[in-house]
Amino acid sequence: MKITAVKILIGVNALVFLLQGMSNGLVDFLFGLWPLQPIDGHVYFHFWQIVTYAFLHSTAQISHLLFNMLGLWMFGEEIERYVGPRRLLACYFASVVTAALSQLFIPILFGAPPTPTIGASGGVFGLLLAYAVLFPHRKVVPLIPPIPMPAWLFATIYACIELFLGVTGTLSGIAHFAHLGGMVGSALVIMQWRASARKTR
Repeated sequence: MKITAVKILIGVNALVFLLQGMSNGLVDFLFGLWPLQPIDGHVYFHFWQIVTYAFLHSTAQISHLLFNMLGLWMFGEEIERYVGPRRLLACYFASVVTAALSQLFIPILFGAPPTPTIGASGGVFGLLLAYAVLFPHRKVVPLIPPIPMPAWLFATIYACIELFLGVTGTLSGIAHFAHLGGMVGSALVIMQWRASARKTR
């Protein structure tokens, strides 16, 4: 079995998940993305958290890890085969960072309470956008509803849903703006790829 960057990411996420379960909350406390504003008089944010939070998932709901890893594999494997591991990782981690920045600065504008954030969803949403740009007419079958649709439409629908849920505050407890922020990071990376391609012509 060929080792790919996507498989390494999935393996690291699975390993961290096991460490979380054994750490009695310490891993989440140190490496989850804490807000910039104080909680109970203390600021728990550290700069490394803008990356490390993406390797953490809820140990109370293994579905959190499973769904994110499914998305990482579904979109990431084909992107990696098309652009290579270095570009795949650049796209993924750019999405992770812009997702973190979005989560740090945007929810507070809508009066959301300061809470820590964990999960690879921002990176996965970034890969979703990259997949839709690279393979816009490739058919995707979402879990809900299980109706085949082109990748560009799938990504558009999900982005619109996340924007609506984020602005309205529906389904609180889910980092909707982080998901959108991940798409922004992916878009910036793809724009850079295309600018570089034009320069080499």
